[in-house]
Amino acid sequence: MTQPDPLSTTFAALADPTRRAILARLATGEASVKELAQPFAMTQPAVSKHLRVLERAGLVEPGRDAQWRPRRLRAGPLRDVSAWLDDYRRHWEESFERLDAYFREVDAPGQPTDQQEQFDGHDDDSAPD
Repeated sequence: MTQPDPLSTTFAALADPTRRAILARLATGEASVKELAQPFAMTQPAVSKHLRVLERAGLVEPGRDAQWRPRRLRAGPLRDVSAWLDDYRRHWEESFERLDAYFREVDAPGQPTDQQEQFDGHDDDSAPD
C-alpha cells in the first residue's frame, strides 16, 4: 500500500475542527496534552489521538523538558498548503475582480449595460417600421 503524499496527509489532519483548534492554540506557544485538552469536552487520551494525527502530518512535534512533554507547532506543512493554494487564490481573485467589474457596470445609475445596449439595438432592428 502506498503512503499518501505529504499534502494529502496535511489536508486530512486539517479536516477536523478539533485538530485545527489545537493548532491555533499551539500557534501561541508550546502546551502539554493536559493544557490542550482543557477547552475540549474530551479526555486526554482522545486529545493524544488527535496529536498523533497532527504529528504524522508533521504539523506538531513533541518536546521534552524534564517530565513535561510540551507539543509545539511546526509551520512547514502549513507553508506547503499555502504555496499550493496560491495558484488557486490568484484564480479566485481574478474571478472576483471580474464579478466586481460586472456589478459596478450593473449598478451604474442611468448607464445602460453592454447587454442592455445589445438587446436594445437588436430589438430596434427587429421592430416593424
